[in-house]
Amino acid sequence: MSSNPVAETVASLLPRAKTELTELVAFKSVADFAQFPKSESEGAANWIAGSLRAEGFVDVALLDTPDGTQSVYGYLPGPEGAKTVLLYAHYDVQPPLDEAGWTTPPFELTERNGRWYGRGTADCKGGLIMHLLALRALKANGGVPVHVKVIVEGSEEQGTGGLERYAEQHPELLTADTIVIGDAGNFRVGLPTVTTTLRGMTLLRVQVDTLGGNLHSGQFGGAAPDALAALVRILDSLRAEDGSTTVDGLDAGARWEGLEYTEEQFRKDAKVLDGVGLIGDGSVADRIWARPAVTVLGIDCPPVVGATPSVHAGARALISLRVPPGVDAAEATKLLQAHIEAHTPWGARVSTEQIGQGQAFRADTSSPAYQAMADAMAVAYPGETMQYAGQGGSIPLCNTLAGLYPQAEILLIGLSEPEAQIHAVNESVSPQELERLSVAEALFLRNYAAG
Repeated sequence: MSSNPVAETVASLLPRAKTELTELVAFKSVADFAQFPKSESEGAANWIAGSLRAEGFVDVALLDTPDGTQSVYGYLPGPEGAKTVLLYAHYDVQPPLDEAGWTTPPFELTERNGRWYGRGTADCKGGLIMHLLALRALKANGGVPVHVKVIVEGSEEQGTGGLERYAEQHPELLTADTIVIGDAGNFRVGLPTVTTTLRGMTLLRVQVDTLGGNLHSGQFGGAAPDALAALVRILDSLRAEDGSTTVDGLDAGARWEGLEYTEEQFRKDAKVLDGVGLIGDGSVADRIWARPAVTVLGIDCPPVVGATPSVHAGARALISLRVPPGVDAAEATKLLQAHIEAHTPWGARVSTEQIGQGQAFRADTSSPAYQAMADAMAVAYPGETMQYAGQGGSIPLCNTLAGLYPQAEILLIGLSEPEAQIHAVNESVSPQELERLSVAEALFLRNYAAG
């Protein structure tokens, strides 16, 4: 990175950033209180509130959102007449999944092979640290030239919509000229990237019932309708032979225009096993950024160990459907429910329950904020040009903010590049990316204020 005072300040602050991220990662802030104590999330929220107060933020508040979680808000006044920028991150994290699969404990930040490992290091506790680094660098080099609002969500990973509903009920709270969502990531390490589209999503719980109770598979198997087998048939109907998502009535042929993703690079990033083919058709970018994708997240059935020879009376699954920009998530939900009902075999009783939903998002890349970010990233990443990419994941708040504040420019950056393995075991963050993106954000705020 070319030498400049902001970059030098950020570099000097990295050891402190590591200490802070270590403290924050230690909170087991999974917003599923059936699995993890609510006190862990509350501890993380209080830690963030204290950090904002220490940085001079005023009006710092723990917002009790309608889903039973807390988001943290703070306001840092800038010069009179300055623009207002909202910085977003979230402190809730995904469960660690199989802790035995982690090389080091998931809630203990550990440095290994030049990366910092731990749940939330990239997604998205590191995003908060990125915001703090950028602001500290500006304060040490002439001051923060804009009014800054920070909002740190407490349930983004659960998709329960607490902050979206709170924002709709208090629309004045998050008003801003530009919004920087720190929950995306570069296309690869070292390639500065702004995410311009997000797929939306819907989550459905599916229940299939066929019998009054489980039956002996020897005495009744062959004629008694098996609920688990019926569920398998339903789930199989959601994919074509090549693995493409096939929900009746849902368009699955869109094309991605922009940065391409080679199959070779995708196989490496996704750690696809040798000899196993990719699913779907079209380019990789088409499949993961521009088209719907269904995933079976879980099935309730007896585990192999301890299973008995039974025909099952009931079975349940949790299904995620990602929907691309241009597709209404509510309409996609109706199509998915109708598909499931139409493809349920043997007259089995089926019911669906929606437990989460978020709309897709498409940014306006012609806005002045995008030029300010491109100029900043050119300095933070010498020799590289800012790229536009899509993201297959969802950040439901984006569409809420776009609807509430249609005049606001929205940019998505962050630390979740492919090597970060977010949502998987051994999640990690590159400290070099944290450093460069913090510099980019600081310079962006300066450029944007001057524009």
